[in-house]
Amino acid sequence: MAIISKNEKADIPKYSSTQFRYGMIYILLTLAVLIFLNIYCSDTSQKLFYQSKQSSMQDKVQLVAYTIAEQDVINTESVKNVVEQLENLSLTRLIVTDPAGQVLYDSLSKGSSYGAYTLYPEIVQALQGNDVFTWQYHDGVMESRASTPILSYNTLTGAVYMMEYDSAQGELIKSLQMNILTITVVLVVAITLFSLSFSRAYSQRMRKIIASIQIIRQGEYAHKVALRGNDELAVLGRQFNDLTDQLCASEARRQQFVSDASHELKTPLASIKLLADSILQNDMDLDTIREFVADIGDEADRLNRMSAKLLSLTKVNSDISADCEIVYIGPTISRVVRMLSSIADHSAVTIKTDIVTDCSILIQEDDLYQIIFNLVENGIKYNIPGGKLFIRLHRQDDNAILTVEDTGVGIPDSSIDQIFERFYRVDKARSRQSGGSGLGLAIVRDMVQRNRGTILVQSNIGEHSGSTFTVVFPIFDVEEEE
Repeated sequence: MAIISKNEKADIPKYSSTQFRYGMIYILLTLAVLIFLNIYCSDTSQKLFYQSKQSSMQDKVQLVAYTIAEQDVINTESVKNVVEQLENLSLTRLIVTDPAGQVLYDSLSKGSSYGAYTLYPEIVQALQGNDVFTWQYHDGVMESRASTPILSYNTLTGAVYMMEYDSAQGELIKSLQMNILTITVVLVVAITLFSLSFSRAYSQRMRKIIASIQIIRQGEYAHKVALRGNDELAVLGRQFNDLTDQLCASEARRQQFVSDASHELKTPLASIKLLADSILQNDMDLDTIREFVADIGDEADRLNRMSAKLLSLTKVNSDISADCEIVYIGPTISRVVRMLSSIADHSAVTIKTDIVTDCSILIQEDDLYQIIFNLVENGIKYNIPGGKLFIRLHRQDDNAILTVEDTGVGIPDSSIDQIFERFYRVDKARSRQSGGSGLGLAIVRDMVQRNRGTILVQSNIGEHSGSTFTVVFPIFDVEEEE
């Protein structure tokens, strides 16, 4: 199990982490929204109380002014009588003035202010013919002022001024605002805790992925990240695990490739070393020495062929783009048959070709030659003595169909899916005897796929059952292109 050091875990600054940023964003947004709602609710409640108090005060002041205006004489006595008749006014102060602003009545004074001039702004505006209402709220107390002119037959005869301290409704406003503030604080704390918890959980899941990447970087490709759920991070975790599976498979193939390549290259080298030591350490006649030297040459040729095939695989995997050309398959088949006819004669294998329609395809000519050469060579090597090898070419719709069929012993079903793997051999003893390296079909498959083709294999186990390899390439018609 790989160990992640503290330095590797702490490579993300605290104030740059996803947890801190998301948490602060949620908190700030929530705080801004709740402050806005707090101010809005407070202002709205005050406006409602303001409208209610304005309507109540204006009704009272209009009632007093209308009643006074009905009096024949407006003086201190008549105003007192009117005020005494009007009950349940619930006012803190009531002032009545004449048209000049002299006080005729003041509910807070026992006569000392009568005859004095008052300069309250509300009274001044009322004497100018305006209805006035002002409202203030502070320290849990509402202070309301209302004033209106007294009109008798459309003639200004005075003004009425009212003032009211309402601590009950003021306390109600204060209580409402405190409740809103308390709810706001509770919500801020709750959402802050939720945001921190959520961002912490999200950050922990992200850190799991980062830690897993660091473990994979150290070479432990079998490591898995466990993330439950169906969100984006869980999907990312599953994709990450799929990637580690592919890395494990690739690493296993790489190690197998290195092991097999080392083993395969070691065998001819060991044979060459053994033969050379035998020549040096033993007294041999000339014919025996020539025989040993011939064996050394055979092993060197085998080593050369294996190296060439490894280089072919390297070339295919390097994905070096080369210029493709329009190539007819028929002439390449004939050239391969001529090259391998001596090997076929030595193995008593008869090669038969059947080119129904020659087809032109877009491919690298060397690739086409290598594909056909390897398939035909395998058909000869793994055939039976006196067997036959059929090479057929025909056109089907827009595809060129090339088949190579032998009369060998066939391939087991368990090996069909593995024969295109590097260094895989169905019968290792026979492969070594025939000089096979297990690279030919791997080269064929990679070259076919690189040139936009497909390859299939069908085989049955038994004498004269044989195997059939089918290669399909898209046709590139010269006439249509011209």
